Amino acid sequence: MEFSVIQGDIADQRADALVNAAGTSLRMGSGVAGALRRAAGEELNEAAMAKGPIDLGEAAVTDAYDLDADYVIHAAAMPHYGDGQATAESVRDATRNSLAAAEELGAESLVVPALGCGVAGFDLREGARIICEELAAHEADSLSDVRFVAYGDEEYETVRSVAEDVRERVNV
Repeated sequence: MEFSVIQGDIADQRADALVNAAGTSLRMGSGVAGALRRAAGEELNEAAMAKGPIDLGEAAVTDAYDLDADYVIHAAAMPHYGDGQATAESVRDATRNSLAAAEELGAESLVVPALGCGVAGFDLREGARIICEELAAHEADSLSDVRFVAYGDEEYETVRSVAEDVRERVNV
């Protein structure tokens, strides 16, 4: 599947669905979750926590409240805060399950952050590689506009570079 890499704040994105980098409790603390919670309102955190806890790698869907989206897909790429870090398997599963949830919703547009990286402690380059591989391998039904969003300059350059490498390997 085609996807683009963009730089920005996920909470400012317009899409059918935004993916939250969640822990298994679905409590929205800092990082991507905090940005989404601040922009959407406390109702988003309450709705997410009502769906949790979920298993590592799984995803749950809530309304997007005050975000410019219809849904938030909460992808548990890391254990509950303080109970460990994200793993390659949890990043891969969270990405796959986010894509499946978006397809089940009939979403045409989806924005995905660097799941499991940042506060979850997984290496950004490796996490971006896993996410890009999953995005490239996904056979879309409804999805036609998928964006991998990176927040800062350094994160963006890393994700962009990794995406380019993955695309080259896939298209060979």
